Amino acid sequence: MPAFFLYLSEVLYFVLDCVGVNTWVVKRRRDTFLHREAMWDVSSQLKGRDTTTYHFGSQSEGTTTPGLQSDTDMLITFNYWNIMYSMSDWQQGKANLLMVRYADTPPQHYLLQIYRPDLPLPVTHMDHPDFVTDSQGRVFLSNIFMVRPAAVAWGDAHLRRGPSNSGCEDEDKVFALKCNTLPYEIMSWFTKMGQAYWPPHETFEAAKKCVCFLVPDGYHGSVNKNIEWRITPNLIERLLMFSLNIVQIKCLVVLKIIKKQEFVKYIPHENCKFTTFHCKTALFFTLERTPPTVWTKNRLIECIVRCLQTILEFLNQGECPHFIVEGVDLFDGKLCRQCQLCLERAIRRMIQDDMHVLFHLQSDDLGQRLMVPPQEVRPYPGDDVNAAVCGKLARDMFDEYLRKVTDVCHRLCNNEEAELCINLDKNITMLKNLEINVAATGSHKNVIKFLLKSLMSIKASVISSRSIQSGQPLPRDIWQLYGESLNTDVVSSKLKLASMHFCQGELRRAESILIEVEFDLDNSVQSVCGCGRGLKNDKPSKTFCEYTVQNYSHGQLTKKLAFCVRFLREEKFCAPRFLWCEMYRAVGDDVDHRDSDERHWMDSAEMDARPFLLYLQYLTYRGLEVRHRQLEAFHRLNDILPSEDKVNHLYHPETVLSLYGHCCELEGDLHQALEAYNTSLGVPRNNAANWHKQRLELMLNNV
Repeated sequence: MPAFFLYLSEVLYFVLDCVGVNTWVVKRRRDTFLHREAMWDVSSQLKGRDTTTYHFGSQSEGTTTPGLQSDTDMLITFNYWNIMYSMSDWQQGKANLLMVRYADTPPQHYLLQIYRPDLPLPVTHMDHPDFVTDSQGRVFLSNIFMVRPAAVAWGDAHLRRGPSNSGCEDEDKVFALKCNTLPYEIMSWFTKMGQAYWPPHETFEAAKKCVCFLVPDGYHGSVNKNIEWRITPNLIERLLMFSLNIVQIKCLVVLKIIKKQEFVKYIPHENCKFTTFHCKTALFFTLERTPPTVWTKNRLIECIVRCLQTILEFLNQGECPHFIVEGVDLFDGKLCRQCQLCLERAIRRMIQDDMHVLFHLQSDDLGQRLMVPPQEVRPYPGDDVNAAVCGKLARDMFDEYLRKVTDVCHRLCNNEEAELCINLDKNITMLKNLEINVAATGSHKNVIKFLLKSLMSIKASVISSRSIQSGQPLPRDIWQLYGESLNTDVVSSKLKLASMHFCQGELRRAESILIEVEFDLDNSVQSVCGCGRGLKNDKPSKTFCEYTVQNYSHGQLTKKLAFCVRFLREEKFCAPRFLWCEMYRAVGDDVDHRDSDERHWMDSAEMDARPFLLYLQYLTYRGLEVRHRQLEAFHRLNDILPSEDKVNHLYHPETVLSLYGHCCELEGDLHQALEAYNTSLGVPRNNAANWHKQRLELMLNNV
């Protein structure tokens, strides 16, 4: 290797530190996605669904950078199916599926024959669109049976790429079946390993306890493509990835960047591609035969070259073997022979050119950063990229939390109003039982506590709303419920409590809480919403990002998050009367034009915390006849309105414009109010401003 590789390796190592590839950010990524797995699992149990969710891929492994723009990959298993590798695995009362193969079934693929739940006998006839009968009368499960529900849920937004389904471009969900017995193609990997440098012994032993999955992905050229399922050892691969040291992770990240920017230039056929999984496979085989002493930061370039040489071997022999599953060629159906030869020539030139390609990498300005003297490259954790990564991880995690709360609320509100508190109690009891019985992991405990507080907040508000509606005093135990739910985040639960006091006519109590909220809601607080809307300025604030660098525990983060405030219809007497229209915002056939996310929250009044604070201040000080504070809130509300010359920083701009319009009405400026409502109508469909505009136009016509 050239002598300057030692120097360049240390510079590259340092530069990658600065763009989010370091032990500190990698751990943050992994912890975050383990939390998100726990969120999905707990919320599924609340729904009575027997599913388990896993996060795989670059985001959860920590093998990505902001410039790579990696997708979020999820695998969701349906555990009510019992997958049998042999008849000894049959279970009474379960939906049993036997893994079978024809003589010509491609490697890594199986068909799933349906067996009876009452007797260990195959089903011989079943008339269902998801079941397929072959010439021998055997009934198989189609691999598209999980696609139809996804297509219905996401509608026009539904995307299907191979085995994955999603409702957006940056998220891939694979619905799979769990196989508790490892088939021979995977078991053979354990028998052939032993003399290699890698993986570590403890990782190898842990891998033996893993399950594998069957994903709905038929072989590309098979006549039975619609009933074939591909076996995949994702959990074993994740264990292998989690065993990598930071040099090995950096090596893989650089391979991915080269693949994304350079390899694509040498693949002339549109249907061919060299994938991230090919890069990962090359790394695994290189690790297997390379002494651990090579994987050091001053030999990083050498490690990258060794991986490229492994890729060259694959291309030269025209086959890329799967590291774990026997008999699989990963080039098959992905990279034709012509493209393999083109890519082989390009990689040889890169190596012969002493890896000057690194200076031309544009992702994360990697090439430019390499040309900066090391002493001028900012180290982590102070680098802005690292702070931005941490801030986004934190914001997105709590966005996921709130989506789960939104989902729970939607499900509960589909029941009769009289049963809502009963159903809330059932869910609260279920969560408390889970808290006692669940495995003692921090992720699951934090999720359960968060959901408990959220449901208690809703229950307190529903009970208060009913008391205010009936003119009855609040129950004594209501304050315990409010107390247990006030710190879900920094302000939203407190704002709902202040709103309840306002609706009760207890303006001084409302004022006291609003003063506290205003003090807590400083510039370091980040807004988060679970409505599914993305903001044009999709970056957390700089102050919040800097805060998350040093404060990343669950409790510390909630002190700097402001959730949007939501009032369900059953809470409406705890909300200012003007907001009731938000709960019935649809006009005509508007409901039919809601997407899957909007159907979960648009029957509620939902608004960003900061503008609602100002609106509630305006109403409270108006009632207290403190005119200067009332006007101050009015002007500050005007200052945060969305406009053409400002980046949208609000999740619910249409509601904020309506709140401002109402304040204008109370100020007697009806024409300014009408302008605000008209501006609001330019944002989304399903807008309560329709009602306000009609009402105001009638008033103006009668003047």
